[in-house]
Amino acid sequence: MKTIILSLFIMLGLIAPAIAEDALSVTPESVWNLVQKNPDQMLFIDIRDPVEIMFIGSTDAVDINIPFKLVDRKRFNEDKAVFTMQSNSNFASDVEKALKAKGLGKDALIVTMCRSGSERGKPSADYLLTQGFSNVKYIDHGFQGSAVKKGVMKGFRTINGWQNSKLPWSSKINTTKINKP
Repeated sequence: MKTIILSLFIMLGLIAPAIAEDALSVTPESVWNLVQKNPDQMLFIDIRDPVEIMFIGSTDAVDINIPFKLVDRKRFNEDKAVFTMQSNSNFASDVEKALKAKGLGKDALIVTMCRSGSERGKPSADYLLTQGFSNVKYIDHGFQGSAVKKGVMKGFRTINGWQNSKLPWSSKINTTKINKP
């Protein structure tokens, strides 16, 4: 009976829109395996501001860096003690160009990666789904991972994420991966 009701909801379109608008997370290890097995079948994007990459590092496993948000150095958030970030208005079109450069369409697998996975990773993947890209995921806990909550390492990002999964990365920026508008 549950299967029949679920099928009716899907057929009537009551469930599909919610599913289509919510990107799924993937582990860094699963993305690394995909990149090793089928690099030509997917687009792996580092969506951080290039300045973050310059100071934190990245992995050459990504195809390209296309920032989802860019630091606005003219606007400072005093409460959080950080510069604000503005959406990159060219994000979706730059992703589409990167897909075309690889000979892929909007139905190809796209994986986004930010610093922690939550503030930009998931929102960027969800945004691409609203822009007609149909197979978008984001790396759970992003490049740098989660911050330790207690103890000597409190505040340091030493849990999970690409960097802490012992996957290849470098502290040096690879300028050939940076999208140049």
